[in-house]
Amino acid sequence: MVRNLKFVTGNPHKAREAMSILRELGVNVEVRILKVVEVQADDIVEIASFRAHRAYEVIREPLIVEDAGLFIEELKGFPGPYSSYVFKTIGNEGILKLMKDVSNRRAVFRSAVALHDGDRVTVFIGETWGVIAREARGDSWGFDPIFEPDEGGGLTYGEMTSDVKNRISHRRRALEKLASYILRTSSLNI
Repeated sequence: MVRNLKFVTGNPHKAREAMSILRELGVNVEVRILKVVEVQADDIVEIASFRAHRAYEVIREPLIVEDAGLFIEELKGFPGPYSSYVFKTIGNEGILKLMKDVSNRRAVFRSAVALHDGDRVTVFIGETWGVIAREARGDSWGFDPIFEPDEGGGLTYGEMTSDVKNRISHRRRALEKLASYILRTSSLNI
């Protein structure tokens, strides 16, 4: 197991998902709940990179941060990097209202995991395509109850068990790339 890697987040839901996935992939992380200043940008890679630099300034240890967004085709990628704010302001019901009479319901959940190894930041991207459901279904957090991944058999993320979601999620795909990088890069002192 890789040791001493911190996952810096202010979101306990992300922390649980990431720890479960990374443990399975052979990477041990310690969660540090820490709010880090976030740059406002249209690109989740830029946001994650900025947060990784800021978090490293605070804890001075190898770390990862993650930024994610729901990008809806018909809404030209909205809410995208503003997903957290949009969820807090209009929630799932607001997105469903925006999509009420829309036939193109294609969307992608995208995750950007940024690793700061003490010298540089490397970003890993994961995506899961699917559609926006016609109604919220299931329990979970964020936009999970309105997102049906293509590989989900018609279920929303919110209707899936955490084990099922964690096998197909955008976060898992980014974390798989991170784990592969860490486990093959012997120069990392983590």
